[in-house]
Amino acid sequence: MIRAAVVEDEPECREQIRDMIQDYAREFHKQIETSVFADGQELLEAPGRFDLLLLDIEMPNLDGMKAAEKIRERDKEAVIVFITNLARYAIKGYEVDALDFIIKPLDYSMFCMRFERALNRVQERAVRRVGLQLSDCVKWMDIREIYYVETRSRLLYYHTSEGVFSVRAALKDVQKKLEPYHFVKCNQCYLVNLYHVMEIRKGSAVVAGEELEISRRSRNAFLAAVADYMGSC
Repeated sequence: MIRAAVVEDEPECREQIRDMIQDYAREFHKQIETSVFADGQELLEAPGRFDLLLLDIEMPNLDGMKAAEKIRERDKEAVIVFITNLARYAIKGYEVDALDFIIKPLDYSMFCMRFERALNRVQERAVRRVGLQLSDCVKWMDIREIYYVETRSRLLYYHTSEGVFSVRAALKDVQKKLEPYHFVKCNQCYLVNLYHVMEIRKGSAVVAGEELEISRRSRNAFLAAVADYMGSC
């Protein structure tokens, strides 16, 4: 289920956008939960998070651009699409990592094309996240922010941009999930995100500033994986 938010101060336009989303969902058999808001402040006060935000730019109280800036402070993954009749806002939209702009007046076929692109981006970002079952909660992490996974004392330690998190799980199970995202073992204790390999030394790999041993048993496969990854970038 994808959660979408429509933020538009004009009631007729707000309902038109919601109707277009519902028509699209029926036509293409998508599960989309749509919430509507009259301005950016209402959006910020809403509980939970939204996968996709369709924001009008010119609104009273808190306009779409300022609302997007505040959203970005707490959510880097939400897909933002602006709806406006002023194309001049396009350049400023990149400051909040806006995916696209839909220009008024709205046309259903054009809306569907832009909306489908936004949904594809939502799905792309969803598959790059992994849930860490911590002692008191589930923490969702962008896979790109994981440097490496360490197994020690029957626990897994995720070394990430936000710190180190421990999870009770088996490395072999995590390896199956992360291998498609270029995670490779450099020895029996470390599963490394190749994106963060900064240097290869004689017997070790420098990963996000940490030097990790490359075992003899894993060396050939690890170096081959590094070479393939670098060659594909």
